[in-house]
Amino acid sequence: MKPVVLEVRDLVKTFILDGSPLNAVDHVSFQVRSGEFVALVGPSGSGKTTLLSILAALLMPSKGEVFIDGHELSNLSETERVKLRRSRIGFTFQSNNLIPYLTARENVEFMLRLNDRLDKVGRIRTEELLARLGLEGRLHSLPAQMSGGQQQRVAIARALIHNPALVLADEPTASLDTERAVQVVRTFAALVHENDRAGIIVTHDLRMCKFVDRVLQMRDGKLVQEYTTRKEIDTLAKGEH
Repeated sequence: MKPVVLEVRDLVKTFILDGSPLNAVDHVSFQVRSGEFVALVGPSGSGKTTLLSILAALLMPSKGEVFIDGHELSNLSETERVKLRRSRIGFTFQSNNLIPYLTARENVEFMLRLNDRLDKVGRIRTEELLARLGLEGRLHSLPAQMSGGQQQRVAIARALIHNPALVLADEPTASLDTERAVQVVRTFAALVHENDRAGIIVTHDLRMCKFVDRVLQMRDGKLVQEYTTRKEIDTLAKGEH
């Protein structure tokens, strides 16, 4: 059995809304192993993005523990969390946050530069990864010269380029047509499996679940259902649940 990359134990994130506490993440526990690609699904407001922000070490939980590659996030200093996030986590959220004055290639290589790994091999890998995402003709384009979908694919490449242990993606296909969305998620899944990463994708498009190994369903901050067999996942992807 492959090692656990991500372990979440009894996680809670509480916000105060109109003077009353609200658990956006409510006692959530699960694991993701190396080489496993997991979909996180549920209606808007179910806590998916809040959970992902905690897993990305961008938001601290109110209670509970998060272990990434054996490191418990609350035991790390802010400097240590930044270093872990930069080196061991790859993430892309709904806002792609590309640097506007850098080309597609330079935006992806920026992660290698941050980790002191921008060499000839890294540059070649950048080109190969962008090509796999259908962007071989956009290497020298600035974000303003690309469509929203192209920008999102650059952000996905940036999340994967430094070989992180954990890859997180919040609605990476939201601005893509169906054909391109399928291509992106299929490639995402292949890269998770090929490189033994742990991957989590948040999606509203249940059709994309056919590319994952497991599905976790959230509602009102809680994990309410887990789909683990191929039959269950394929049925969900066909909209038959």
